[in-house]
Amino acid sequence: MKLTSTSFADGQKIPGDFSFCIPDPAHHVCLGKNLNPQLTWSDAPAGTKSFALICHDPDVPSKGDDVNQEGRSVPASLPRVDFFHWVLIDLPAAVNGLKEGEFSSTVTPRGKPGPQAARGSRQGINNYTDWFAGDNDMRGDYYGYDGPCPPWNDEIIHHYIFTVFALDIEKLPLGEKFGGPEVRAALQGHVLAEASLTGTYTLNPKLQG
Repeated sequence: MKLTSTSFADGQKIPGDFSFCIPDPAHHVCLGKNLNPQLTWSDAPAGTKSFALICHDPDVPSKGDDVNQEGRSVPASLPRVDFFHWVLIDLPAAVNGLKEGEFSSTVTPRGKPGPQAARGSRQGINNYTDWFAGDNDMRGDYYGYDGPCPPWNDEIIHHYIFTVFALDIEKLPLGEKFGGPEVRAALQGHVLAEASLTGTYTLNPKLQG
């Protein structure tokens, strides 16, 4: 299988239009357009009955002590964990791509509804659900796609890995509320093929080219 995008090239920077936050000289960051990127996949194997999509950032700080704190930085040596930005399942086998902005076209405080989504698919919650849990203005269930917003003081550039899975099952056995770990577990034994595409993003002025 092959996965491509007209929104960004593999290994290159993700444009701000597809990000939750963009740089702002006065306040470090401000909200972006938060469009989901365009994606196209090809060469799915015979017997494919549905597709699933996961977008995750493996570079998220495992501790938040220094995150977005004035006069401090998130050290490159800090262990990193996965942060899921998008989990999309039950895409019909006839689907071979997603349009730019089709599943997300703005930042939605308190989250977007789900799990039902376009093309007869279902979307899980992303990790902004956890990130904003203690924020009265933003907390809620964030279903679907929400783009990059890495710490503006992180010493490393973050990577956003989009992976499409061709599955031998039409619908994954998941309930109303699920996230990345649940989808990864449900995929086991059903993956016929997969393809990935990686974009990079940073809000740290020292790292921006």
